Amino acid sequence: MSELKRLVIHCTATREGREVSGAEIRHWHTSPKSKGGRGWKQVGYSDLIHLNGGVENLVPYNEDQRVDPWEVTNGAKGYNSTSLHVVYVGGVGMNNQSRDTRTAEQRRSMERYVRNFHRQHPQAEIVGHRDLPGAATDCPGFDVKRWLKEIGLRN
Repeated sequence: MSELKRLVIHCTATREGREVSGAEIRHWHTSPKSKGGRGWKQVGYSDLIHLNGGVENLVPYNEDQRVDPWEVTNGAKGYNSTSLHVVYVGGVGMNNQSRDTRTAEQRRSMERYVRNFHRQHPQAEIVGHRDLPGAATDCPGFDVKRWLKEIGLRN
């Protein structure tokens, strides 16, 4: 068990408007490489925010101040044992460029999700995947720190 230090926000890096299921993400992450997956033992995220704003739990967690071994997901190498990972569907614009493609419903849902996380874990930081040292990605397609200020949360 490790102390919960952060919430990492991700995008599925899929085209704007294309829905993705939890089962599809699980396939991408846990299927053997020979079958098109990454061969991981666990999916990369705890929760998935769908285009309609619905939140799907992918890996159960008990919402305490610790990350138990069964709660660890593979969202960002080197940070998984101390982080909770949430992903929204999207992140790639029609021109194949990384960008914020969140629907109005996803924005509202993500704000509720992040506010609830912050209320339960005020000591934990909230970051985008790209904000982690060593992350070679533009995920989640928007500046999380700026967005947190926009919604009135200090991190």
